Amino acid sequence: MDTQDNLVIVDGGATEMDTSWEVPVLAIGAVLGALTGLGAAYLLTQRSKKRGETPNLSAIEGIKLGLLIFGLLRQVSLLGSGDEK
Repeated sequence: MDTQDNLVIVDGGATEMDTSWEVPVLAIGAVLGALTGLGAAYLLTQRSKKRGETPNLSAIEGIKLGLLIFGLLRQVSLLGSGDEK
């Protein structure tokens, strides 16, 4: 990463921005995403065991799930932005 990527202009002068928080936030997000995916797979297998069939996800269910996840990620990206949309 270039040092100019961390510069912020404040009152006409350049100030370096602290980016030490980026790696821990990305690591926590990756772990939470993996745990969420593991939980979803566990629930899918448990449902299949109760029904006595192999786990299957139709194309329509996959599209619905994808759209729900996209909407969730959009909402997360708006957190703390101050926009009330």
